[in-house]
Amino acid sequence: MVLACWLTGCVTSTPVPAPRAVPLPEPAKPAGPTPEEIRQRNVEFFLARAEAAQRQGFLTRPPGASAFDYYLRVRQLDPDNRRAASGIQTIVIEFVERARDALRRRSFGEVNAYLNRADELAPDNPLVGEVRAQLARERSRASAGLPEGESVKLSPGALSAKSPEMVATLKDLAQRIRRENQRIIIIARQDAEGRWIYQKLREAVPGYRVRGDIKVGGTPQVILTGSMGGAE
Repeated sequence: MVLACWLTGCVTSTPVPAPRAVPLPEPAKPAGPTPEEIRQRNVEFFLARAEAAQRQGFLTRPPGASAFDYYLRVRQLDPDNRRAASGIQTIVIEFVERARDALRRRSFGEVNAYLNRADELAPDNPLVGEVRAQLARERSRASAGLPEGESVKLSPGALSAKSPEMVATLKDLAQRIRRENQRIIIIARQDAEGRWIYQKLREAVPGYRVRGDIKVGGTPQVILTGSMGGAE
């Protein structure tokens, strides 16, 4: 405390404290991405790469940079990712369609190669199993000297009984033959059986000429050998 005396008297004054420096708050450091955010970014990155590779036709090659490989990386990060599952299924369907096209061209080795690749991606896929069964039938037909085409099997027992169910089956088949204007080959156990099948097909589509041949011997069936062009 300071005592100051002037002409008017003495005044007591309190000294003013010296100013002190006040530290400013440091700016907050930005927080880095969380592990979950990093995982999601990687999932989106590999999905984008997979879909780009798929559009360019790189389905399973080159190794490590194919659509399938990128989808696998997504599934490692996110096992239940629907886009990855759908992408893999699309690749499988593409190989199955290529196999079907090869089957129509009777290129059996090519069919098997495409189905094997599809099997590697999705073991026990029902589409692959379906085409494998078609391949086995076509190979059997080829070894037996039967013509190429879609086969409609006929129950031997129902044929022998000439059952209403068999008549209905032949009626439905005749409608398809007329609709698609198909030529047919009838395989029967005896000539009389083949002629009965042909008769029921004709009766089911009055006014339409069912064109085809009858071959005796082998499992009863009707083989659709292909369209004959414009309808009559």
